[in-house]
Amino acid sequence: MADPTNWRASLTASERYDNIQSLTNGLATRGLSQSAFEIESEAYKTSTSREEYNAACNPPTSNVEAPESALAASATPAPEANDRELSPGITIGDYQDCHYIASGVTAAVYRAQTRALKVIVETHNIEPHSPQREAKMLASLRASNAPNIIPLLETFRDPQTQNFVLVFPYAPLTLADLLTTQQPPSSPLPTPLIRTIFTALFRALHHLHTHESIIHRDIKPSAILLTTPTPTHPSQIHLSDFGTAWHPTLSPPTTGDGTEPPTQKVLEVGTGAYRAPETLFGDRAYGPGIDLWAAGTTLAECFLRRPLFDSPPAHEDGSQLGLVLSLFQTLGTPTPETWPEARAFRTPPFEMYRVFEGRVAREGWEGLVPGAGEGWRGLVEGMVRFESGRRVTAGEALEFPCMKGEAET
Repeated sequence: MADPTNWRASLTASERYDNIQSLTNGLATRGLSQSAFEIESEAYKTSTSREEYNAACNPPTSNVEAPESALAASATPAPEANDRELSPGITIGDYQDCHYIASGVTAAVYRAQTRALKVIVETHNIEPHSPQREAKMLASLRASNAPNIIPLLETFRDPQTQNFVLVFPYAPLTLADLLTTQQPPSSPLPTPLIRTIFTALFRALHHLHTHESIIHRDIKPSAILLTTPTPTHPSQIHLSDFGTAWHPTLSPPTTGDGTEPPTQKVLEVGTGAYRAPETLFGDRAYGPGIDLWAAGTTLAECFLRRPLFDSPPAHEDGSQLGLVLSLFQTLGTPTPETWPEARAFRTPPFEMYRVFEGRVAREGWEGLVPGAGEGWRGLVEGMVRFESGRRVTAGEALEFPCMKGEAET
């Protein structure tokens, strides 16, 4: 008869993978605040039997409908342009002829001529989403003349619905739009255009991280707004989507309107393939490095014209596990030597996952990001690395020769 105290020895890595995937599938419906990796790892460490471990990995379903996850699709497609033009617009506050553009986790966005109205339709804050905190943060950033941050023009409550509304300048395109429409579809974006866009992004991040200690937490192509279809100057680029940003004084609980002290930040931040690995493995004390990881993956996408990592949509089974496997297959499975900070994570990624050599070891970064010059590849490599403290900062990125337009080999 098997020794019940030695149940961990009989538990295979495949079975642990299955339990993590099962937990990932159930997070949205069970209202669990921990990540699947945290829950499984805690069960593995503390359970006294296989039965107790299995029960912890398969908690009963809650009858309470969980709030929409921060990993859900950021927007649903708007109606066709012609339909919008022919349909009558609605009135929102003093703004008339407002036409629907898209919907997100907590808000619907409308266009009113040269203005974009973000109408908050979810009346209860779904952390880390907080429109009031977003408004305070953006007002402060505008007052400090923060570069390349979308300017918040005003806020008001719609007298008819009492919905809170944030008003911004309307931007016709995002970097995501360019990535899907620029011809030819498989070729890198022009490097002068990439340089203009990322000069703006790095200026914005440098100000956020260095002067404000703000972490954006949702850098992605659709968060980078273009005020013209062919921007030639960084001033024509804005960073948006501050709804989940972390602020050192507005976010911690001492202010009375937040729940995130610096060492206990929310893990369910970021979008799909742009999520930093430390948020996947339970590091609640993460810092601005998560923005640089996302910026690096976004930069790589400008050359690949597809995401650097694979991440199934949030509604599909095993989306988080799929992203982790893609990270390891691409960069190689990390070790305590290659990712030393992960030793302190609540769920360190060692000794429980299949070991992958990684494409980067076989092909180098020139194989991972074909079409990019040596300087651009070096910049991507400097940001897309497991150890967050070794990632290139936004200020350092601005000093790379490729960002200054110097000739590349």
